[in-house]
Amino acid sequence: MILSLQGCMAVGKTTAARYLQAHDPQLHVCFEDNAAVIAEVKHRGLDKNCYADYLEIQRLFLQNEVRRWQEAQKYPCTVMDFGAEEIVFYTLHYPKSKGLDWGVEELRRALAPELAAAQGCMPEHILFLDASDETLRTRKEGDTARTRGFFEHYRNQLLPLKREWFRNREDTTFLQTDGLTAEQEGEAVLRWCTQWIGMNR
Repeated sequence: MILSLQGCMAVGKTTAARYLQAHDPQLHVCFEDNAAVIAEVKHRGLDKNCYADYLEIQRLFLQNEVRRWQEAQKYPCTVMDFGAEEIVFYTLHYPKSKGLDWGVEELRRALAPELAAAQGCMPEHILFLDASDETLRTRKEGDTARTRGFFEHYRNQLLPLKREWFRNREDTTFLQTDGLTAEQEGEAVLRWCTQWIGMNR
């Protein structure tokens, strides 16, 4: 079984994933790791605001998700810190968030094989961690380990599209995290994971 944690930057997704790792040794936690893709993009000098380059960049990211999914097959249950659903959403909707004139259907056609492969790597269930703008900003400012230079664009332009896209998915549950400590959020995520694992035994 593959489960996935979703949400906006600074919502506490990675912290919750670390909580799972520390409190349930039966769960394999797969953290987001795009370092090799980013290095390849820089090496090739690709520009995500250029259509042809964007297609090449997203091919790399989509292929990376297939590799992550294949690695997860080694374990009885894996929780992804962002799964294949994230890169599929981003691939189709990032251009719109930037005001670029590359329609979703055009992107679907151009990246059809890679998107199909990633669609085959979808998790069984997704937990979308959500919070108010005020909570997200407070958590961002409290996290000095990351610069999050993309935060404002993500929150203002991409997050509304993302919430709508995931609300329309039958495999997604939303968890409002306002007012929860990191410990409480981790406990809630662990309960959700345990519920799904128990239902599928």
